[in-house]
Amino acid sequence: MKLKLIVAACASAFVLFSCQEKKVEPLFLLKSDVQYLASDSLGGRESGTEGERLAAEYISERMRAIGLSEKGENGFLQTFDFAQKANPHEEALASTKTIQVSNVLGMIDNGANKTVIIGAHYDHLGHGISGSLHAEKDGAIHNGADDNASGVALMLALAEELKNSKTAKKSNYLFMAFSGEEMGLLGSNYYCKNPTINLEEVQYMLNFDMVGRLDTSKGLAINGVGTNPNWTDELEKANWDNLSLIYGESGVGPSDHTSFYLQDIPVLHFFTGQHEDYHKPSDDVEKINYDGIQMIKELIVRLADQLDAKDTFEFVKTKDESEDNSRFTVTLGVMPDYLFQGEGMRIDGVTEGKPASKAGFLKGDIVIQMDTIIVDGMKAYMKGLSLFEKGDSTMIKVQRGEEVIEEMVKF
Repeated sequence: MKLKLIVAACASAFVLFSCQEKKVEPLFLLKSDVQYLASDSLGGRESGTEGERLAAEYISERMRAIGLSEKGENGFLQTFDFAQKANPHEEALASTKTIQVSNVLGMIDNGANKTVIIGAHYDHLGHGISGSLHAEKDGAIHNGADDNASGVALMLALAEELKNSKTAKKSNYLFMAFSGEEMGLLGSNYYCKNPTINLEEVQYMLNFDMVGRLDTSKGLAINGVGTNPNWTDELEKANWDNLSLIYGESGVGPSDHTSFYLQDIPVLHFFTGQHEDYHKPSDDVEKINYDGIQMIKELIVRLADQLDAKDTFEFVKTKDESEDNSRFTVTLGVMPDYLFQGEGMRIDGVTEGKPASKAGFLKGDIVIQMDTIIVDGMKAYMKGLSLFEKGDSTMIKVQRGEEVIEEMVKF
């Protein structure tokens, strides 16, 4: 999809409106941000590329237009080097190739003695670096509209809202666009080791990663609610729009909130669910639910207002839920539906050529049994996978509507 002309118009529009001090509709800016960041002209925003640099420049200018103060080490930018590695979400491996990237940091300084961090990563997979789930190895651009242009757009929309709030705030707000998330939470990890504010004054951190696909069920996953004893109550109080909030306790997960949890900061990760376009070129702008992002924004604004009155916010360590999952060496080749709340593991996408596809399983099927293991949820599913090695065969049962289908699957 070619959006260069649209992008140029959108970028010019927000600058023009800012200069003329005219009010711009929030939905227009939200769409403009997603469309620019997910445009072909940025080539998928892979860390260290010109496309990612242009994205950082765009975010910096948006922060400037909103009126945020520079909080990087070079204006809005915090630049660092890292050694390129092979696998995403792992520690960086030694390499002869060094890449330079930047976090983008802007602040609303209300002169308070406490600060709230609101962040989202802006990098993605470029033309399909390690982590792509695209079956065709054709170098197609992975625009990452949901992952994570949607999160950055939400972050900027909140910055605009909080900056223009007529209510006096007792908190400062630091907005952060992280680089290197797809390569292993590199940007947030670097920031926590090289902070530009005193992290002891941080009350909590909110992370937006894939928030652009709110569907008709209004299901919103929120991870990290166990990191403070009041998170659930505060979220329920702020949920005026009756979103279906699905809670996860752990402060550890495959996104940037983990870095701040490890600094003993209460965290929340907002996520509208996995989908079959995840880490594929098909994750594009026409599939984004902008009204849904607006709805999440209003929830966050109410939450921030509620918490602004609190002088302290207790941190609680949580169990790393991933530790409960036994290691496994095989895959069924499906995308789990992490928002599913029923019994079993519902399939949200099937990868062609993998065991589930060969067995005839479909999106929407619910895995209910693997060999003798009754699958009542994700943990049972993961433990079931751990029983098998490549070349093994087993019986798997899935529920499809009222029918139970039983197939032999070879890993």
